[in-house]
Amino acid sequence: MTTAPALDAWHRIAADRDPSGLADLIADDAVFCSPAIHTPQEGKAVTIAYLSAAIRVLGPGLEYHRTWHGDDSAVLEFTTELDGLRVHGVDIIGWNRDDRIDSFTVMVRPLKGLQVVIEHMAAELRRAAS
Repeated sequence: MTTAPALDAWHRIAADRDPSGLADLIADDAVFCSPAIHTPQEGKAVTIAYLSAAIRVLGPGLEYHRTWHGDDSAVLEFTTELDGLRVHGVDIIGWNRDDRIDSFTVMVRPLKGLQVVIEHMAAELRRAAS
């Protein structure tokens, strides 16, 4: 089912586990909201950094199950497994008129799963920054 070019592109990147397409997909004024950080992370570079890390950390077991979408946004329900824990969450994705993602919010449960995601993401972001 075709939904929107931005959403289709995100699904390809996530399925291929290849963040190289993010530079063309993410808007310059993108905002990333993490379940682990209180303040929104603003800008293309930081959004790409977080999404690239998430693809590497969550990607091997990431499965999208259901999608709810409107004209310029969608909610994607996902599961994955990390350190033997099933992680359940949603990605709330918005895109602009140029079909570039301009907002990406992640929500994760249960708390123990979120804690494992935070540990792995922090390590991946440190690794990528060095």
